[in-house]
Amino acid sequence: MDFYMKLPRNKREFTLFIAIVSVLSVNIIAPLITCFEVGFSFHTWGQTLQVLPFIWLVVVAFVLITNAPASKVTNQILDKEDSFNAHMIINCLVNVLMMSVFLTVIGSWIGTRHISWLPITQFFYKWPRNFAISFFVEAVLAQPFARFILLKKHQLEKK
Repeated sequence: MDFYMKLPRNKREFTLFIAIVSVLSVNIIAPLITCFEVGFSFHTWGQTLQVLPFIWLVVVAFVLITNAPASKVTNQILDKEDSFNAHMIINCLVNVLMMSVFLTVIGSWIGTRHISWLPITQFFYKWPRNFAISFFVEAVLAQPFARFILLKKHQLEKK
């Protein structure tokens, strides 16, 4: 029942789900990671806001690219009889794992507006922090909120 009520049923709902998750994620994760990189200040936050639209476009593209492979990996790890929450947490873990690998480098390039080897050479130093922040935001805030919105939408349609 949770799969039917809390997850997208069609392309339109999938678009709504991705929009909610990506907007929340980008507006929380990117400023947090940036502030951990260069320090917490209003100037840093303002600089981050200027590049958020570009980061958002890349995030949406990577969500679309990693969605099918993440679902396949999730299905290999779990049985169909496993709980809804197990499916959601493992799917979130696999998605964030895949995306954080790429976005640790690409997000840095977008944020600094400069392509260099620095994010690649510092990858193993920065990626664990970026992954932890991203996984927390996705698992605790963005995805549960998007599933709640879909649940309410489906409940309204049912009446």
